[in-house]
Amino acid sequence: MKPAMWGQGLLGMALSWWAMFHLGAITLVMAFSPSTYYRANRATTSRYIYASTWQVLLWFTMLSALVCQVVIRIVVVTAISYGLSQYALEMVVRVLVLELIPLSAAMFVALRAGLAFNASSALPGRFEPDNLTRVDLKRLRSEVVPQVIASAFAVVSLAMVSSVIVLVLAYVNVYGLLPWGLADYTRTVGRVFDPIVTIGFALKTLLFGMAVAVIPMAALLEASRLQRPSSSTVQPGAIRLLTVLLLIEAGSLAIKYI
Repeated sequence: MKPAMWGQGLLGMALSWWAMFHLGAITLVMAFSPSTYYRANRATTSRYIYASTWQVLLWFTMLSALVCQVVIRIVVVTAISYGLSQYALEMVVRVLVLELIPLSAAMFVALRAGLAFNASSALPGRFEPDNLTRVDLKRLRSEVVPQVIASAFAVVSLAMVSSVIVLVLAYVNVYGLLPWGLADYTRTVGRVFDPIVTIGFALKTLLFGMAVAVIPMAALLEASRLQRPSSSTVQPGAIRLLTVLLLIEAGSLAIKYI
């Protein structure tokens, strides 16, 4: 891009981000509105939730459990070899449960449910974010909001279920199958999940879910509205979503450890 066009490019980028935030705000308001959940929309939302969460819950949990089992074993064996076995469980909980699992769930849902949609087929028609008509709002409520709710629900559900599985695996790897380590285990996990960390973990997971639900959908709506052909193989909103996820994760780490 020529230097003379930098200002135009920055303006276009700012307008694109504004359109994303505007459409995202509209869909989120609709998602929290009781009038959204009429009978037909409840059925549509349930169908999307089933497709985005229940159909993949088992094998995603098994895959994440397998990967986490390998990581847990490496951490435990390494900690024992250096005489730091008392820190192994806390390290596993902090690294896997607090950081990696929510991020992996968000990336998985984004790749499967959010960024996989094709703008021309999944979202027919055009939406003008600055001049939404009653028909546009009705279509947003019936076509977009159920997908947004399902994507956010999928991120939170997959992260929570996988976190529970990893906590069980961590206990088995550190203490074995006998219950004699429950007191020490609950004390260590409770020390990690103090009230501030627990609130931050829940808020970060929720923000991940909202980002995965809103950003790809807003990008697809914008592409459909502008009807811009793109030669890029990157799905609309991919870079933007990755940037937001990394900013959320970096902000969470900074608040907890700085």
